[in-house]
Amino acid sequence: MQGQLAATRLEVTGYRSFDELAVDLDPGITVLVGRNAVGKTNIVEALQLLTAGSSFRKPTASELLREGASVGRARLTLEGEGRLIEMGMELRDGKRSFTRNGKKTRAAGVRGVLPSVLFCPDHLDMVKRSASRRREALDSFGVQLNENYAKLLSTYERTVEQRNNLLRDGYAPELLEVWDESLAMTGAQLLLHRTALLDRIRGHFIEVYRAIAPHEEPDVRYLPSFGELADGREAIAAQFRDALAQRREDELRRGCTLVGPHRDEVLFTIDGRSARDFGSQGQQRSIVLAWKIAEVQVTRDILGRYPLLLLDDVMSELDATRRDAIVGFIAGEIQTVITTTNLGYFADDTLRRARVIRIGAE
Repeated sequence: MQGQLAATRLEVTGYRSFDELAVDLDPGITVLVGRNAVGKTNIVEALQLLTAGSSFRKPTASELLREGASVGRARLTLEGEGRLIEMGMELRDGKRSFTRNGKKTRAAGVRGVLPSVLFCPDHLDMVKRSASRRREALDSFGVQLNENYAKLLSTYERTVEQRNNLLRDGYAPELLEVWDESLAMTGAQLLLHRTALLDRIRGHFIEVYRAIAPHEEPDVRYLPSFGELADGREAIAAQFRDALAQRREDELRRGCTLVGPHRDEVLFTIDGRSARDFGSQGQQRSIVLAWKIAEVQVTRDILGRYPLLLLDDVMSELDATRRDAIVGFIAGEIQTVITTTNLGYFADDTLRRARVIRIGAE
């Protein structure tokens, strides 16, 4: 990983369960080991906040602040490529703010410098849960890689919310037509971003899954809520408008927007059959593992560098075959932080080249 930008040190004060903590990170593998509830996941969350600008837990600023503390801070030092960068976060008065090299910035100013890919036990349910979980997995990855993606997603979500308010609170045909047009144009552009990103992920996903289960044929497809997509933004927007017109009476009755990217599906299949409906738990977990590894590879393809890979207590949830797949994958240039309660999940040679840090009292 010579020369590549990497996280080298995390420092927190007044954050979550920690009054004060500093962790020096290995450019390869850092293993955080300790009993349950000693704060290992809190450390992973801080790393995600300072690289992705958000947390998988979706906490408020008050929830991030240590009980009894008036101010909380976190700082992550990044080094490499001839650069030294400090990402900061402050928690004060119920608000969260970010800095980059001491200057205030938005969450968007944190994203993309050193992206992170998180894999935690909750993600293992991604295949069998609702479509919203799969859309969120695609979108949360996309916003780290492309600021336009983040802006489009935010604009689209606000437009859906405003249109839903109109549907619920009073039908005004001329106003609804304005919101329909805005929704169709923004939604068409978001669909182009989503499908392009999924196309990038798909090749890596299939390759990784085949390495885990060579006798199975995986695939992943994007299924829009209004049928197969036409070519180009204008044509997709026209499809979207037609679908809205067709569902108008249903939408007025139910008070919500029933078609669009917020209703789409990401379909995983194995041997042509829906993995959600017919896949075993092992197959579903292999899909999520392959998806996460594909995210790492796509980050490298797009940005020219690997992301920080965060593995929060997933080793205990995977069998030996899938644990070996992860360890084999991270053996190269990928900076990885792993939390665990049991070092027995790792081979001796992996632990010898890793930095092992014990968290909490033994």
